[in-house]
Amino acid sequence: MPIALSSRARDAGLALGFAVLVVGATLANARLHGASITPLELAPLLAGCAALAVRRRHPVAVAAVTLAASAVHYATVEPDGPILLTFVVALYTVAAQGHLRAAVVLGGTALAATAYGEFATPVRHVGDAGLAMLAGWLVASIALGRARRTHVAYLHEAERRAATEERLRIARELHDTLGHHLSLITVQAGAALHRPDEQTSLRALTVIKQSSRDTLGELRSTLGVLRGDRPAPPGLATVDTLVEQARATGLTVTIEVDGERTELPPELDLTAYRLVQEALTNVRRHADASTATVRIHYARRELRVEVIDDGRGGTADPGHGIRGMSERVRLLGGDLSAGGRAGGGYRVSARLPAGALG
Repeated sequence: MPIALSSRARDAGLALGFAVLVVGATLANARLHGASITPLELAPLLAGCAALAVRRRHPVAVAAVTLAASAVHYATVEPDGPILLTFVVALYTVAAQGHLRAAVVLGGTALAATAYGEFATPVRHVGDAGLAMLAGWLVASIALGRARRTHVAYLHEAERRAATEERLRIARELHDTLGHHLSLITVQAGAALHRPDEQTSLRALTVIKQSSRDTLGELRSTLGVLRGDRPAPPGLATVDTLVEQARATGLTVTIEVDGERTELPPELDLTAYRLVQEALTNVRRHADASTATVRIHYARRELRVEVIDDGRGGTADPGHGIRGMSERVRLLGGDLSAGGRAGGGYRVSARLPAGALG
């Protein structure tokens, strides 16, 4: 996998860089003090640096190796070098990989061992300020590692939620699109079967043909989203097409538009269109209605969409369509109500706030 290879390459580069830094600094410090470093004394330095090459795959083991290498070096070499930096990096990795308890144990061990070495010998090498600084480094490395893990977890969760929301959005699109057109096809096929005269059959087949073509077109548009294409979504400018399709099934539909038409943001425009589409689909499927009215009201602070019919009404449990409409409206900060009317029939009404209008 390319990502795994890239991580390994970065860790190998990190190990090489630390080897140059640590060995170079140690040799320079020895030369400054007139001392010499033998190849055997360089071995712990090279081992600690080399271990960083596999720090992501074996974080706890690498931290233990770098800690041991640091202990051997500081106990046997004078003057010493910055090998402890490898342990600080390894400790960060342990915390970043989620091994918080191991990181605390290793960090505490390093601090305790250093303090013991300082107080058990007559000559101090680090001093109290140095011990405090070491403690700060160790705590900071663990804290940064923990913060890194939290950040990565947050990004993964955000990515998962985005994928879930996209799946839900596509599911709503498919439900609204296919449900509307398949309902038209079902009604027209039923009409052709129950009244098999030539004129009715011809009209039904014409509507079925057009609905099938529209279904394929919108399905291609929805699938295009998955491929990264972004065709212009339908909106209220084409709501007359929905009305004509409903009329073709024998339903008497009127449309009323109030207020000054304004250009709507694509998501709001699509939501209003889908609401009318789903409401008219439900009228044909469930209401046993003969008439329906679509009302669209453009106001300065809100957009209102309402669909009413003279059907059975009732208090049936809302299906996927109503729930999908409610989710769409709620995502834009609006609200939706649906239910039977006092004088008979059914009413679906949505309010979309001006904030959604940009």
